[in-house]
Amino acid sequence: MNNTFNAKRFVLLFKKTLLERPTQMFGFIGLILAIILILYFIMKTQVSFGAAQNISFIWGLAGGGCFLASFVFSYFSSNANGSSYLTLPASHFEKWLCGVLIAGVLYPIIFLVFYRLVDAGFVALFHNSLDPENPLYKEQYKSVYIFSFTGRIAVKVYSTSFLLMGVALLGSLYFNRAAFIKTALVFCAICFGIFGLNWLFAELLFGNIDGAFPFRDVGVLVGKEVGSVELPKKAFTIVGYVIDYAIPVLLWALAFMRLREKEF
Repeated sequence: MNNTFNAKRFVLLFKKTLLERPTQMFGFIGLILAIILILYFIMKTQVSFGAAQNISFIWGLAGGGCFLASFVFSYFSSNANGSSYLTLPASHFEKWLCGVLIAGVLYPIIFLVFYRLVDAGFVALFHNSLDPENPLYKEQYKSVYIFSFTGRIAVKVYSTSFLLMGVALLGSLYFNRAAFIKTALVFCAICFGIFGLNWLFAELLFGNIDGAFPFRDVGVLVGKEVGSVELPKKAFTIVGYVIDYAIPVLLWALAFMRLREKEF
């Protein structure tokens, strides 16, 4: 039998992972979806359809996926559960792949199907509530449309989601208790550190600056005007690929390495 991957053994592990904690696993997913539904309704009512679609999509996929990823390896919150999990007759690769499929494949599919039903339902209700006799009917009808899963915002959210899921998954293997909170604090500290160092270097290089965004541009004060020093287009594209693809892949790979060496 292959010590790295065996299909039958993996299927059994996957079923066990899903079914041994059904209340927690599917309860978390159900809670996330319920919150997104409420958020969509509130934003639609109080702000606009566009805000409701964008914010609920971002928080549902990126926020919900990140939260679920931190739960996948929560076995290590207690020594008994952690020891039992580590001694399961399955390879480290199969355990890691199980977490990857749940957080990175299963949840996004569930969320996207749910989101499409919710979004299409609210859009249809709005269209049906319009008066065809109104002179502005066509403009009002066209102003609200179903959120595109291939649009610019959606594509950016996909890459951000897998980045945050990788962070959460890795953090859950480094912190045994309150992993989500500790990982969030560390991640925020790293982000603030990057922004702070970027601002410091920009200040040292350009002097009086108006703003600085890491790997993108620096706003320089020239008298009363503000000039912008931008990263070259080619370099900006490369940095974008590194952040959107290379770093998420690295984080998921590091989670596998951490799982292999995981001990109490």
